[in-house]
Amino acid sequence: MTSPLPRDPIAQAREQWISHGWTAQADSMAAITAVMRTASIFLQRADAILKPHGLTFARFEVLALLGFSKRGSLPMSQASDLLQVHATSLTNSVDRLESTGLVRRVAHPTDGRTRLLELTSEGQKVLDLARNDLNESLFAQSNLSGHDATELFEILARFRKASGDFL
Repeated sequence: MTSPLPRDPIAQAREQWISHGWTAQADSMAAITAVMRTASIFLQRADAILKPHGLTFARFEVLALLGFSKRGSLPMSQASDLLQVHATSLTNSVDRLESTGLVRRVAHPTDGRTRLLELTSEGQKVLDLARNDLNESLFAQSNLSGHDATELFEILARFRKASGDFL
């Protein structure tokens, strides 16, 4: 990790936006840039925490989704929808998880055209360990107060809903 900068570069960019006459867009530019930078920081932290488990955050999300499902399995198409990722991205993650024995593809019991993703017992063990590590080392140490985390979630949920992310 690099040393902290002496001044916030996003705040500096906002000032530049204003000085160049883009005042009406300056706050949105700064907010969007800050969200992107924050997402990058959290993703880097999550991936570092998950690396000892042989996971990336994308692969962890697949395991977590299967772990929360009623039967420990879901159709690939449903998993893709719920994770909000393209089927190709999900396939890449599943290929890696399957090669390490954490998930398996199985035939759907009533629909021969559909493949189910199923969490293996080893996958459940890795999921439990990884979830504990994320809870302890990322989520509990997010540098967000409970109030700020709730407020931020609500702001972002409103934006996501207005953007058609969900109904």
